[in-house]
Amino acid sequence: MNQEFTPVILIHLGAALFALALGAAVFLRRKGTPAHRLLGRTWVGLMLVTAISTYWIRSSGSFSWIHGLSVISLVALAFAMYFAVAGNIRRHQRIMKGVYFIALIVAGAFTLLPERLLGHALWSTLGVI
Repeated sequence: MNQEFTPVILIHLGAALFALALGAAVFLRRKGTPAHRLLGRTWVGLMLVTAISTYWIRSSGSFSWIHGLSVISLVALAFAMYFAVAGNIRRHQRIMKGVYFIALIVAGAFTLLPERLLGHALWSTLGVI
């Protein structure tokens, strides 16, 4: 592996893991309350850190498909916030669920591939590779 756990990678990883846990909590809690709005804003902030930090993480010095996902996530978050303010809660919910699933669950699963930094660290620690 030619890449290390740099401060940017650690910030990205920390924000993503915190967003994963906080997002699950937001989905399980009652909606529309002041607590929901506070937790949701915190989650959006974590997702902004997660998405924006990817632009300083490049394995071969160039951008990859994951950076495109970051652009989509940023645009989707903006639309989700707009729909919440505009009162279109159904669209807000669908976009937030989509961002959670695609940007955190799917992209997170890809980080566990053995050729990726985190995946390599995990699987080699477990003795699988």
